[in-house]
Amino acid sequence: MAMAAPWSSSSCCATTASTSAQHLLRPTGVSRSSSSCREQGRNRNRRRPISVSATAAAPPPPVDYAGTSAGADADYVASLKVKLLSAVSGLNRGLAATQEDLDRADAAARELEAAAGGSGAVDLTGPGLDALQGRWRLVYSSAFSSRTLGGSRPGPPTGRLLPITLGQVFQRIDVLSRDLDNIVELELGAPWPIPPVEATATLAHKFEVVGTSGVKINFEKTTVKTKGSLAQLPPLEVPRIPDNLRPTDNTGSGEFEVTYLDGDTRVTRGDRGELRVFVIA
Repeated sequence: MAMAAPWSSSSCCATTASTSAQHLLRPTGVSRSSSSCREQGRNRNRRRPISVSATAAAPPPPVDYAGTSAGADADYVASLKVKLLSAVSGLNRGLAATQEDLDRADAAARELEAAAGGSGAVDLTGPGLDALQGRWRLVYSSAFSSRTLGGSRPGPPTGRLLPITLGQVFQRIDVLSRDLDNIVELELGAPWPIPPVEATATLAHKFEVVGTSGVKINFEKTTVKTKGSLAQLPPLEVPRIPDNLRPTDNTGSGEFEVTYLDGDTRVTRGDRGELRVFVIA
């Protein structure tokens, strides 16, 4: 008589099926083999009962969406700031800007201002004033496209008629003393063989906060300090023109609104529409 393989009930049944011809000749073998398979299955079920109990899975923790949206907004604002700085780069602080360059810079600035909260988003009435503190470098002024150092206001022209080369321009702000100084590096041309004269002009102002994001400046004095071979000369204070002799549109005071401000970048718009972009120096 053929014997079933001992390692599984399925093997036992498979062996029974493979010897079906012999089982037909010997019916008792069939009965014995089939009953043996069923008996092994019952014994195995008794030895290893199947558990039907289940433990409820713990619910997943809630998703915090607050930080996600804030991070995305910060990244978006940062990308717009890079876009603005890229738009004004290579324009020689605005002296080389065409009308197309002016429009592109203005559009990029408006995108950044809107993303940061729109008009009035900067608050200089409280702790936000401290963010103005420091020495800022001017990277762009739309007013310089007028080809004068005064921008939209009267000022000495740049070019061949008056050989003045504009160097770096800084704005130094002290929030405690309310001092705002515009510091301009200049190179004054001279007839050959006299070398050009390098000088730094400091235009001192006092400022006050107007509203929440406006700044009003009042001119006090201009000091010129020579550099290079003439650095030993003492600073020269330029006499101030009496107010009654000043042009009505150049009284020495002005206002601008801070439309964007963070730890390293500042965007302002002047009372004559001048767009200026500063980075911390």
